[in-house]
Amino acid sequence: MRSLGDLPRSVLVLEGLGMVLLVLSYLSIHNFVRLPGVLGSQPVAVGMIFLGVALMVPAAAFLVWRVVQGFSPLLRIGKTTKSVRHTPTPADNNNKAPRD
Repeated sequence: MRSLGDLPRSVLVLEGLGMVLLVLSYLSIHNFVRLPGVLGSQPVAVGMIFLGVALMVPAAAFLVWRVVQGFSPLLRIGKTTKSVRHTPTPADNNNKAPRD
C-alpha cells in the first residue's frame, strides 16, 4: 500500500474520530480538561476509550484486507506450480524420440 491516502474517505473520518475520542478521554481522565456534566465522569471516559478503539478498527481491517490482496498473487503462484504438474499419457510416450 502506497499511503494512508488510499483509504476511503469514510474510513479516514472514522479513524480521525477514534483518535479524537482517545485523546479526549485521556485528557479527561488526567484532569487536563473538564468535560461538562455526565461526560466528565470516569465511566464515560472509559466508554470513550472503547468507542475510540472501535472506530479505529475499520481502518485496520481495511489495511489488512489490502495487504492480503497484495500478497494473494504470490500465494497463488506457489499453488499453481504444484497443481500444474503434467501427468504423462500414453500419447506422450509415443511422441518421445528414441534414445541412442
